[in-house]
Amino acid sequence: MPAITCFIRYQIDAFQRDAFRSYAERWGRIIPRLGGRLLGYWLPWEGRNDEAWGLIGFDSLADYEAYRARLRADPEARANFDFAQQQRFIRREERTFCEDVRP
Repeated sequence: MPAITCFIRYQIDAFQRDAFRSYAERWGRIIPRLGGRLLGYWLPWEGRNDEAWGLIGFDSLADYEAYRARLRADPEARANFDFAQQQRFIRREERTFCEDVRP
């Protein structure tokens, strides 16, 4: 289990759910290859229809920073970021870092 989890909260365009789904599915290939432990992406099902989440685990904040550097240099990751900017289905994105609690 990771020691640090990056919790990403997205405000999405509710009419572009399928575009966000494609974006999240691509991260399913990219994130593990670049060193993150993808815990998952979630789309709204019922209730608020414009909020989605992504959770990625790391052993430390330093590992997260190294991952971010690899992410910026990776062509597939950059293409996915470009896809999101071109389609404009993400309205806002917030990151919170949580420490895992283990019994």
